[in-house]
Amino acid sequence: MKKIVFTLLIIGQILMAAKIDSIEVEGIKVPLIFEKDTRLPLVNTQIVFTNSGSITDKKIAGVAKFSAKILNEGTKKLGSNGFADKLESRAIHISAHSGTETFVVEMSSLTDEFANSVKYLSELLQDPNYSDTALSKVKTMTIGALSKKENDYDYVASNELKKLLFPNTPLANPSAGTAKSVATITLQDVKGFVKKHLVISRAIVVVGGDVDLADVKKKVKKILKLLPKGESEPLPHYNTSAKAQTSILKRDTKQAYIYFGSPYNMAVNDADYYKARVATFILGTGGFGSRLMEEIRVKRGLAYSAYATVHVSKSSSYLTGYLQTKIDTMDEAKKTVKDVIAKFVKEGVTADELEQTKKFLLGSEPLRVETMSQRLNRTFMDYYKGFALNHSEVELKKIKELQLKDLNDFIKKHTEILEQSFAIVTQ
Repeated sequence: MKKIVFTLLIIGQILMAAKIDSIEVEGIKVPLIFEKDTRLPLVNTQIVFTNSGSITDKKIAGVAKFSAKILNEGTKKLGSNGFADKLESRAIHISAHSGTETFVVEMSSLTDEFANSVKYLSELLQDPNYSDTALSKVKTMTIGALSKKENDYDYVASNELKKLLFPNTPLANPSAGTAKSVATITLQDVKGFVKKHLVISRAIVVVGGDVDLADVKKKVKKILKLLPKGESEPLPHYNTSAKAQTSILKRDTKQAYIYFGSPYNMAVNDADYYKARVATFILGTGGFGSRLMEEIRVKRGLAYSAYATVHVSKSSSYLTGYLQTKIDTMDEAKKTVKDVIAKFVKEGVTADELEQTKKFLLGSEPLRVETMSQRLNRTFMDYYKGFALNHSEVELKKIKELQLKDLNDFIKKHTEILEQSFAIVTQ
């Protein structure tokens, strides 16, 4: 007990190192998440644009990720290689990447090169490499990578499951697009995406390192002033299909790839999320000892591993999992998944399972916040979801105090996870 209390105190001290501030630009207060860390002479900066990820790819699948790749081609003046050489000479890293809900522009450098990293990012934002050469290069590389993934049956099954869970929505499409959709992307599509989404009104700045807050605000403001004011839009939420379906894709494979998913009725800021975290750890996130691993691998030898987790975000909420098995045990494995989840919902968990899960989640928490990057990401996610700065610490205390009856009552309420859809790639 003393160890757990000590762990919580240490975690609380770590998490409070980050703070929330703001940078005012064009009459807009852009949120700033900042942590000073003097252990190394480094600084990392991220400008996160909300409601700007692949979820916005409503007309052409893959535009958000494609636009990030174009920004990674340097400036039009210097070209990809010339811009990269300039950064390399000063050990500066600048990149862009897209998630489901956000688009991120990131820069990192030695503290002494912070001003230069701001300079080069400013140049990139003012003169992106909107050239036919860059467009052709990114298309060729993206289509080539997507073509290779046609034989990655985990990728194929995962994408097929998304079609079942989120039909006729952007979430049904691969975030990188398809070879067909990427082939149709034009420079105008990229320009339109950047103009609409890389704007002040959608920005959240995340900075950590050996740098003063006042200096950060002054320099980052120079970058933000280069962006249009733009408009912020509410992020759409897509409900998971409650219709249980099975899609079987035939491929030349010696294994069956089984992906399954279901609705999970929970909002991103739900006060009971910590219960879902404990419950799904016991069901399928916890590796050996989890219900799925115990039944599917240990007792039946149907697969090397079996996994399930809950995804709760602003745009969606669902349970998903996967396993691989032999072709001739595919039906047995599918039935076992359904049986395990049905028993889990009906009977809940045991006192021992709850106690062991508490020990793991509380004991391993310091590993999830040991680096500055992890702490900043934790603070950003708490802020993004609308929680207080110390939310993670509060959640750990709730897990520590969670009673068996309360957890089982919670589990038994979520009968929607019994409506499982399956996407299976088999011979």
